[in-house]
This record gives sequence, C-alpha cells and structure tokens, in this order.
Amino acid sequence: MSLTNEQIQQALITKFGEAVFNFEETYGMLCFEAAKENNLKVLQYLQDDPELSFNFLTDLCAVNYPDNKGKELAVVYHLHNLRKNVRIRFKIFTSIDQPDVFTASKMFSAADWMERETFDFYGVNFVGHHNLKRILNVDEMDYFPLRKEYPLEDQTRIDKDDAMFGRG
Repeated sequence: MSLTNEQIQQALITKFGEAVFNFEETYGMLCFEAAKENNLKVLQYLQDDPELSFNFLTDLCAVNYPDNKGKELAVVYHLHNLRKNVRIRFKIFTSIDQPDVFTASKMFSAADWMERETFDFYGVNFVGHHNLKRILNVDEMDYFPLRKEYPLEDQTRIDKDDAMFGRG
C-alpha cells in the first residue's frame, strides 16, 4: 500500500497538532515546519512510526534568510521512506544570534558529517554533537562563508571589466 502526502500530514497533525505547520507540496514532495525545540521529537516520530518509517536521512543542510529577523537560519532535513519510496522535507528555523539546534546524529549516523558541514558553512551549533568542528574550511576561519553577510563582490576592485562578466 502506498503512502500519500495527505496521510503523512494527517499523521503529523494527529501526533503534534499545531506544533507542525506550514504544510505545502513542492513538486510532489511534502514540506513542513516545526519549532526548533521539537526537531528531535518530530524526527523520532517519523522514524519510529511503523506506517511512516522515514528511516533514511538523505540530506541535511542550512539556508540563510538574512531579512527574516529571528529566523535567519533554516535547517532542512530531507527524509526518505525506502520501502514505499516517499520523500519529505522538514524545516526548522533559528536565530543567527543563537543558532543552537539539537543534533540528529544519534538517530541518523549520516547526520554526523552533514551537521559538521552545516556548522562549517553556516555556523549552526548542533547541541550534543560529539565532534562539532570544521570539516572543509580551515580551523582559523572566524566567519561562516555561506551566510549572506558580505557583498558578493568587492566593489572597490578596479581590475575587473564588467563587460567580461556580461554586465555592461
């Protein structure tokens, strides 16, 4: 028997009520949000419920929304039910001033390096992670390069010709 997005949404609403919200379907994939304090509860339910069985973490990443005050960083989980071949996207938001999110590395071993990469590039502090340190950038780096805190280009450069970049 197949598992539909409506069934998944209804199961989540039945279990968590208003603690899960902003349900939408993007290209056939169910997407929803929860408060960052509930990320492990929701992930555990999605993994343990025999009907849902989302026991494969396909991806974990972050997105920076600098204009979204108090919710500048989104942590996005992509989960997969391998038996029924269904994928979902689960998002939580956190402040850039206090980017603490509970680690999912104890539930999904794949989350270990994905959380380290997300920390390395966005500065999300995965509380409880056993080895949260930079994985791709140098340890001395004192900023998080994928945050949208800096202009894309150095406006003072004079050695560029905009025509070479299709701008002029």
